Amino acid sequence: MEKIPEIFASNVFSEDVMRERLPEHVFASLMQTIADGKTLDPSIADCVAEAMKEWAIEKGATHYTHWFQPLTGTASEKHEAFISPDGNCRVLMEFSGKELIKGETDASSFPTGGLRATFEARGYTAWDPASYAFVKDGSLFIPTAFCSYYGDALDTKTPLLRSLDAMSQQALRILRLFGDNETTRVSAEIGAEQEYFLVDRMTFERRSDLFYTGRTLFGAKAPKGQELNDHYYGAIKPRVWQFMQELDSELWKLGITAKTRHNEGAPAQHELAPIYTTTNLGVDQNILIMEYMKKIAAHHGLVCLLHEKPFEGVNGSGKHNNWSISAGGKSLFDPGKTPAENRRFLLMLAAVIKAVDDYQDLLRLSVASAGNDHRLGGYEAPPAIVSMFIGEELEAIIDSIITGAHYNNAGRQMMNLGIPSIPVFKKDTTDRNRTSPFAFTGKKFEFRMPGSSQNIAMPNIVLNTAVAESFRVFADRLESAENFDVELAELLRETFTEHRRILFDGNGYSAEWVREAERRGLLNVTNSPAIFPAMTAQKNVALFERHGVMSAAELRSREEILYENYSKIVNIEALTMIEMASREIIPAVSMYIGKLCDVANGKDNLGADAFVERDLISKLSGLNKQAYKCLSVLKEAEESAASVTGARALAEHYRDTVIPAMRDLREYVDAMETITSSEYWPYPNYGEIMLRV
Repeated sequence: MEKIPEIFASNVFSEDVMRERLPEHVFASLMQTIADGKTLDPSIADCVAEAMKEWAIEKGATHYTHWFQPLTGTASEKHEAFISPDGNCRVLMEFSGKELIKGETDASSFPTGGLRATFEARGYTAWDPASYAFVKDGSLFIPTAFCSYYGDALDTKTPLLRSLDAMSQQALRILRLFGDNETTRVSAEIGAEQEYFLVDRMTFERRSDLFYTGRTLFGAKAPKGQELNDHYYGAIKPRVWQFMQELDSELWKLGITAKTRHNEGAPAQHELAPIYTTTNLGVDQNILIMEYMKKIAAHHGLVCLLHEKPFEGVNGSGKHNNWSISAGGKSLFDPGKTPAENRRFLLMLAAVIKAVDDYQDLLRLSVASAGNDHRLGGYEAPPAIVSMFIGEELEAIIDSIITGAHYNNAGRQMMNLGIPSIPVFKKDTTDRNRTSPFAFTGKKFEFRMPGSSQNIAMPNIVLNTAVAESFRVFADRLESAENFDVELAELLRETFTEHRRILFDGNGYSAEWVREAERRGLLNVTNSPAIFPAMTAQKNVALFERHGVMSAAELRSREEILYENYSKIVNIEALTMIEMASREIIPAVSMYIGKLCDVANGKDNLGADAFVERDLISKLSGLNKQAYKCLSVLKEAEESAASVTGARALAEHYRDTVIPAMRDLREYVDAMETITSSEYWPYPNYGEIMLRV
């Protein structure tokens, strides 16, 4: 077996590789660009490009590609060979600083939301030095930003990098108020826990809904699901274990710190969690994790499903976004041993609470998608209501600040199980709340609403920018204060009082919480088209423009793309349902009814009792008739979409007309599945898919 320290980051043009291969002054300049967000010195580009090329060729690379993240939710790449003709029927292997720094691609062929017309083709990719280049599949991959000819961001990386700069700039103002004059940059870190399903490829290929949409559009509940909780953290099956081992190995070679692997709650569901890293790098790495999950699954005759809700009746898949900010490698969310006396921590906490409350609409928007609508609020994942859980101790401190009462710290209790051989240990100061969408989990916050398939750039763009705004408001007030201590105390009291409503430590799944959230004035948006307008709400445009993260035009384009993508996804699902029901399911049930009729007639001729057959014929005929009617309604709803004008109106048509028709059709089809002979039913059932890997 390969030794992990020897293979780790072996395919990455890492800091150690750069230190070894670059001249000292070039290395120092590049490191300053990466660490402090300084402007790249163009004079070093050729030197860096040459070293990068030589290293990549040694790793077997013949091409390079500018790897970028357009507004499709995935990554894109165009590969160029290092070859350059020498004029004598031979080639040289060349790669210049110009080719490293800038690339060109067709900007109009990617979603632009109206920023680019079809005939306006030119777009640029620009090297992101803060995300390490790497080699895979015989090419050198260079992470880049992607913009239009006029400089509009056409990707997720550009606004993410801007949000990181904005957050750092405003956070430094706060640190200066507390006497920190040494820190030059505040960074944000993330660790994205990735949930996924593994199913057998042969079974997958027999389900056209899984093939086309990534989820089952029909399917009756299996006799056994996750009721016994035996899959969660259970022993990993050999076939899955082999997949996980290969996945870890390949990710380690790319410098991805795949740390935790385990079975999740639903049958065939699993999770991978990496160690924290910088946000920019963490977003890039999560895209690679999803890519490699799919690629390596194929090596083992499996298919990796990243849809948020592949199967009804069992848990869907999310992607918990663990987020923190730090200075000099130390978390600014560390409460210390006496959080009630840690004024800087309390101000940082107040900034996050204010940000989450003020911009709860943006946080909900950042995870909105057709797929995630099936998951959020489903008594398995966080509700669609954004709230914060910070634990009993911090809530008690906040309440004491609001009321002016003395905070009584009873100290941490010890856990003694009464077994001499089991060590006594300290309990945490609070329990965990798995139903909370945004929870403080010790030196970090865990945002649990993102869907498993999404690019996590947008949730982090919102977090960074919203918290930067809190820092800005706080710094403006405190920098001009006559008495810093008095003003800080009053600021904390006012902020906690105003935003106390966003804190909730109870059961987020309960109907009582829905009513309580409404009383508090918190948003509860259960479908994506209803939250998409938040992208261009006046206060949100002002936020992003104030911090230079996104312009009004860039925000309008993204809103348009969200509507379009939602409609396209539901359209594909509806067409798939129509095809499955029309060509397979309804004819199959009709054939089974015919078989039952033959059997019943044969029994009648023999004078035997055909009660069972007659009863099944009656039930199936009624269900099939209703399914056929629902199919006609769905077809009509789908066809009428062609006459709807406007991206928003079309998305609302799919939400209000097409999806209910899909739901009705599924109800009758799933009922027929439970009483139709497996010999006639055209698709593998839930038990075959989930329980036989």
